[in-house]
Amino acid sequence: MSAVIGAKIKEYLDAKGIRYNFVAEKTGISNPAMSNILSGKRDVKLIEYYKICKAVDVPFETFLEQEVN
Repeated sequence: MSAVIGAKIKEYLDAKGIRYNFVAEKTGISNPAMSNILSGKRDVKLIEYYKICKAVDVPFETFLEQEVN
């Protein structure tokens, strides 16, 4: 999954005032890995994406890129 998704997740967390380390704890993703995902330094794995969506209680498709025709 692309690094763009990490940026969308970061934007959502910032807008909702959700701490990154809270999401890291709830998902079992290490703080350094979470930081790299949110900063776009690495792509988010599908299982991580699923856990993040569950942790912040949003539908799976929330952060997926919209295709423009």
